Amino acid sequence: MESLDHLLAVSEYMHLEPAEDMDCPQIVAPSKANKVYVSHATLPNGKRIRLLKTLLTSACERNCYYCPFRARRNYRRVTFPPEEFANLFMTFYRGGLVEGLFLSSGVFGGGLYTQDKLLDTAQLLRKKHEYKGYLHLKIMPGAERDQVEAAMLTADRVSVNLEAPNQQRLEQLTPSKHYLRELLTPLQWIEEIRKTQSPQRAWKGRWPSSVTQFVVGAVGESDLELLSTTEALYHQYHLKRAYFSPFRPIPDTPFEDQPAENPKRQYRLYQSSFLLRDYGYLLEEMPFNPQGNLPLEIDPKLAWAQTYLAHNPVEINLASREELLRVPGIGPKGVTAILQARRQVRMNDLSTLTKLGVQASRAAPFLLINGKKHVHQLGLW
Repeated sequence: MESLDHLLAVSEYMHLEPAEDMDCPQIVAPSKANKVYVSHATLPNGKRIRLLKTLLTSACERNCYYCPFRARRNYRRVTFPPEEFANLFMTFYRGGLVEGLFLSSGVFGGGLYTQDKLLDTAQLLRKKHEYKGYLHLKIMPGAERDQVEAAMLTADRVSVNLEAPNQQRLEQLTPSKHYLRELLTPLQWIEEIRKTQSPQRAWKGRWPSSVTQFVVGAVGESDLELLSTTEALYHQYHLKRAYFSPFRPIPDTPFEDQPAENPKRQYRLYQSSFLLRDYGYLLEEMPFNPQGNLPLEIDPKLAWAQTYLAHNPVEINLASREELLRVPGIGPKGVTAILQARRQVRMNDLSTLTKLGVQASRAAPFLLINGKKHVHQLGLW
């Protein structure tokens, strides 16, 4: 069980990073008291799977100030040869403990060498073991374009961690990394490959989605900085999602005495990023304070609605898709359901909305039904 001991050591800190959907339960490995951390991922078809998040090696030559795996930290290092890791993962997979894999790594021997080891592992899983499940591969800082393409031919999702919203903030987190050359350029390559090459070459005949991750609260960056970069990534590189990891101090790192970031800030950043990605909001519509941060006490969609819709409510029977998306309690699925229902029947009360899966109590203060506000609005609020 030496391989399992190694995996447990590598996984010790991986659960501190955000999961694919921020849900992080634990699974007890067979015959072990220790726990392997398993996240939940939601696939494009809506299916949820149990996802093993781990590193190929916890050895790292970089000295990121916040990271538990930084080179100068006194920490047990573990490295898996690709063959050993592939065999161990398939044991978990065939045993039903996990259904997918998120594979990252510390940088050891340079980004090119580390990326090759990740690609070797992916090839062993896909070809030797005929693994057809979900695979999320990390792109290492400094990876070359052909390595990025090789990862895209094998994975369901690829990610490049920007860590910070710009070069200035990155230097405060990790002075050894270059924002444009090592991090932003690989995201540009991913989008170029998707645009110029046939997806038939890729795994399952479609190119993988791409995501990034930011460290929040370690170096004083504002929400405006983070969301400005996020908005640009959504539009320019068609990023599937940006993840926001709230800073937590790690012993024996330069930031060990800094306070942990409030998790509410992470939540508000996610809400705002979804408004930018899925709801048609513009960055300047976010309720930033003079310091460029979001209020923690109210969600950004409600804050916008209280300013712009409270005295100008939306008529449920006439509103466009874009107008309905601005109403609190109504999401993209709810809007689709309303538009479909309106083809069949006129809506006369809130109970119809409830049946369609809409949070009617949240929506009521900002809606008109046949030109009138709901008579029980105050009670519902």
